[in-house]
Amino acid sequence: MAAHEFDIVILGGGSGGYAAALRSAELGKSVALIEQDKVGGTCLHRGCIPTKALLHAGEVADATRDAAKVGLRAALDGVDGPALRAYREGIVAKKYKGLQGLIKARGITVVDGRGRVTGDRTVVVGDDEYRGGELILATGSYSRSLPGLEIGGRIITSEQALELDEVPARALVLGGGVIGVEFASAWRSLGAEVTVIEALDHLLPAEDPTSSKALERAFRKRGIASSLGVRFASAAQTEQGVTVTLEDGKTYEGDILLVAVGRGPATADAGFEDAGVALDRGFVVVDELLRTTAPHVWAVGDIVPGLQLAHRGFAQGIFVAEQIAGLSPVSVPERHIPRVAYSSPEVASVGLTEQQAVQEHGAEAVTAYEYNLAGNGRSEIIGTGGLVKVVRVKDGPVVGVHLVGDRVGELITEGQLAVGWGAHPEDIAPFVHAHPTQSEALGEAFLALAGKPLHAL
Repeated sequence: MAAHEFDIVILGGGSGGYAAALRSAELGKSVALIEQDKVGGTCLHRGCIPTKALLHAGEVADATRDAAKVGLRAALDGVDGPALRAYREGIVAKKYKGLQGLIKARGITVVDGRGRVTGDRTVVVGDDEYRGGELILATGSYSRSLPGLEIGGRIITSEQALELDEVPARALVLGGGVIGVEFASAWRSLGAEVTVIEALDHLLPAEDPTSSKALERAFRKRGIASSLGVRFASAAQTEQGVTVTLEDGKTYEGDILLVAVGRGPATADAGFEDAGVALDRGFVVVDELLRTTAPHVWAVGDIVPGLQLAHRGFAQGIFVAEQIAGLSPVSVPERHIPRVAYSSPEVASVGLTEQQAVQEHGAEAVTAYEYNLAGNGRSEIIGTGGLVKVVRVKDGPVVGVHLVGDRVGELITEGQLAVGWGAHPEDIAPFVHAHPTQSEALGEAFLALAGKPLHAL
C-alpha cells in the first residue's frame, strides 16, 4: 500500500472541506482533499445552487404570468423540462469549473475515491494511505427519511427531485422546513399543484412565528396547500401516483412525494469511532475549537451538531485552517449565522426569535417592532408583500432580525452586522439607507425602536 504524507488531510470536499483546503494552502500547508464524488459537495451539485436556479426559473415564470400588471404583453407557453434541467446543470458546471481552477491554482492534491479513517490521522483510499499532521473531517450529510418510508419510485428526496425532466402535475411535500418550502415554491411557480405536509404547527418551525405565519399566508394566496400539526402515518404508491395518510386518517394524493424531513450526518462506515472520534446520534462530538475526541482530528460542516448550512461549514473550514496554522480566528456563534429560505416570498433571519429573547432576558426586558413591506416603495415596485421584524433588549442591543419578502435574503447581512456587533437601534438609526431600496424597511424598524419612527405610527 502506497503511503502519502501531507501537512493536512481533509476527508470531504464540500463547502467546509474545500474552504479548509483553500485557506490551508494559502497559509503554506500541503493539502490532500479526498472526495468520493465531486468537490463542491451537495451544495454545489445537488443542493444550494441547482435549487436556487430552479427557483429563479419559477420567478421568471411568475413574472411572465404577471406581465400585464406592469403593462407588458407576454404569455407563458409552458415549461421545457429538459431545457430547464440543462440551464441548472450549466450553472453548476460553470461554478464547478471555477472551483476546480481555484483548487488547482493553490496546489491542492485532490484524491478521488471513498476514504476511510484508520487512525493516527490516516485515511485509506483504495490501495493508498494519506496521512496528515492534522486531519479534518468534512463528510457532509444525506437526505433523511422516516421509519417505514422507503425512498424509491414516486417517493423521492431532493436529489432525485432535481433529476426530474418534467415538473410534476401534483406534488406532495413531506416536511415544511427550508428544503420543503423551497421545492413547494418552485414547483408551484412552474405550474404544479402542491401540498406541504408538516407535523409541527407552522411552516419553517424554527423561525419566528411571525415569519412562519407570513409565509403561510403568502403560500395560501399562491394556491399552495398546507397540512399542519398532524403527523405522517404512511405512504403507498402505484404506477399512477402516491397516497399519503396522516395519523388523523386524512389522505392526500399526488404524482410525486418529496421527502424533505431533514438531513443526517454522513458519518456511517467511515471508521470514525474506530479511530477514536466520538459520535453522538451520528454527529461528531467536538469542542469549542471544533476538535474531536481524537488528537489532531477536527470536524466541520453538517457532521457537527447545529445549523446545517453551507456558509456555516465554509466558515468552520476557514476557522479550523487558521487554528491549525497557529492564528487566532474568531468563532462565529450559531445565533449570528444568517438563515435564508429562498421561497417566494423569501424568509431570512439572524439571531434570536422574540420568544427566545424573552426566555433569555425576560418579557419585561424585550421589545420588538414590525414594519410591513406595504410601506416600502421598492417592495411595491417589485410586487412583494412581507415584513421586517427587529427584536431588541430594552435600552440594549438588537438581538434578532427577521425578514419576509421577495429578495430579502440580500438584506440579512445588515441584520447580521447589527446582531453580531451588539448594536443598539440608536447606533444604527443615523445611518442612511439608499432610496428606493428594500433596505429602507430595516432602517424604518431601527428608527422606530430608537423612538423616532418616520413612516410608521
